[in-house]
Amino acid sequence: MEAYRYEALNPEGKVVSGVIQADTPRQARAQLRAKGLLPSSIDQIQARKHASLSWTRSIPPAELSLLTRQLATLLGAGLTVEQSLAALVEAADEPAVREIISAVKTEVTAGLSLSAALTSYSKSFPDFYCALVHGGEESGALPIVLQHLADYLDMRSALKQKTSLALLYPALVTVVSILIVGGLLIYVVPQVAQVFQQSRQSLPFLTRALIGLSDLLRAGWPFLLSGIVGGLLAARAALRRDELRYRWHGLLLRTPWLGALITSTDISRFASTLSILLRGGVPLLSALHSGARVMSNRVMRKAIEDTIEQVREGAGLARTLRETRVFPPLLVHLVASGEMSGKLEQMLERAAQLEARALERRLTVFLTLLEPIMILIMGGVVLMIVLAILLPIIEINQLVH
Repeated sequence: MEAYRYEALNPEGKVVSGVIQADTPRQARAQLRAKGLLPSSIDQIQARKHASLSWTRSIPPAELSLLTRQLATLLGAGLTVEQSLAALVEAADEPAVREIISAVKTEVTAGLSLSAALTSYSKSFPDFYCALVHGGEESGALPIVLQHLADYLDMRSALKQKTSLALLYPALVTVVSILIVGGLLIYVVPQVAQVFQQSRQSLPFLTRALIGLSDLLRAGWPFLLSGIVGGLLAARAALRRDELRYRWHGLLLRTPWLGALITSTDISRFASTLSILLRGGVPLLSALHSGARVMSNRVMRKAIEDTIEQVREGAGLARTLRETRVFPPLLVHLVASGEMSGKLEQMLERAAQLEARALERRLTVFLTLLEPIMILIMGGVVLMIVLAILLPIIEINQLVH
């Protein structure tokens, strides 16, 4: 069966579009008419033509996890890959998701393996995802591998959602605080300053500093905004250079508290990916290559790349990880235990769980401390503004009495 992109009129006269599976364009039109649609155009989707979709459309993480679990269930029920993909196309609600899955099915129908078809859409299916699917195909345990992969994607999505929701309140407080302070400095302080200037009295240093800051913001806010935007763009351009990015990531790792957060995040990703890949039958060297690509910190990624070279020469994984002096001792000991007992996959999964829990604890502590600190900072700034306004008034009252 082929995939066809169509546009048609529904019974209400509205134009609808989508993707439909059929052997011929005539059969596709017949299916649309059976659904009560009047087709206006039908175009066949070519397999190679779909490679461009990887740059323009992607499957959301939550939808990818659901698709992976559904595919594992369908394959476990005895359906072929082509039949399972056809069922996913019919069940998909989003047009973009339906089109990508249809393209994958078309390439599978053309003779490619599932993992080879998925590599054309790297924006939706990451490298480790394709590597894991390839390992499942090679080992003959694709349904089981996909089930573990769906669990891993759910865990990553849950942690990301939890972190995003936890950061929502501090972000709102920060934005509101900036707006309030900016409004006070730009609109309130100048009006109060006019009253003080008319009185021709000597103003306290705090009041003069506040008035100067207000004048600076009113006159130079375009230059200040341009400077901030320009600085961010310059920093972004500088960090595109591998050497500068490597140094910056090394500095982040050495930061007392932030470094522990980055380490826990990358170690959890690396250990989970490596465990799933090894469980899916992927060779250790290939799994290490995929594990390195999921690490966001360049220093830790470089350490894994050095580890790959030593493992290729016959060195043990635990010993090479220890020599990098980047990975925590807990991971090294668990890897060593897994190598000795032949249960490396289980030990890596345990390490990933421990690092994920440590990351959640650190995030909880960070967010617990962040909220009162932000409130104190905001209160201190407002207090300084109020004092700068009240001090001249208090001095006037004293002179009157």
